[in-house]
Amino acid sequence: MKNTILIVEDELSLSGYLTKELQFEDFNVLVANDGLAAMETYEAHQNELLLILLDWMLPKLDGMEVLRRIRKHDQVPVIIMTARDYVGDKVAGLDNGADDYITKPFEIEELLARIRVIQRRLENQVEPNQVYQLDEVILDTKSHRVTNAGAEVQLTHREYDLLQFFLAHPDEVFTRDDLLDQVWGADFLGQQNVVDVYVGYLRSKIETPNAGPLIKTVRGVGYKLREATNG
Repeated sequence: MKNTILIVEDELSLSGYLTKELQFEDFNVLVANDGLAAMETYEAHQNELLLILLDWMLPKLDGMEVLRRIRKHDQVPVIIMTARDYVGDKVAGLDNGADDYITKPFEIEELLARIRVIQRRLENQVEPNQVYQLDEVILDTKSHRVTNAGAEVQLTHREYDLLQFFLAHPDEVFTRDDLLDQVWGADFLGQQNVVDVYVGYLRSKIETPNAGPLIKTVRGVGYKLREATNG
């Protein structure tokens, strides 16, 4: 399992504190203090990274631009660190591909819990290569690619994990708590309605009006992936 964390933070006191605490937890730590340095460090070490802790407000390139550039060709987990506590900013971070966010100031225990969630999720992904298909949607675990009618679908880590879980359990009904435990992990600290948000993201990316819904809402219970159609 990869064990290196890239900290992208221009506040030297905070990056120094986080480096010390994460090294104490036996992580390898890399630090970049601006957006351009973040991209250079990422490109030099991308195959070693467990995750990236990314500050929103950075000199040279802001955190959202760094995230967008990384997401063009990599799904390494990213936790956004931000002093901005507006819901719209959090949604923007998630929409641009962040896996999680944490609002400054935060306790190190909360950050470590969020890192453990990501570690557990990545450990659960270690499995034989497999290809799942539902109608024209195909998920290939070896290439970590999703296509719909032959066109590649860009998914975040969380969207990919949620889709893979549904595809592995077609026509089974899951509550929101079930999905939180299986996809987000038992240590997840967010709210239950995050499941609804990500189901909405998936629907917008993999469903087409003519084909009908792939992910069905089971009123009063939760969600299920419908079975494939014949022919």
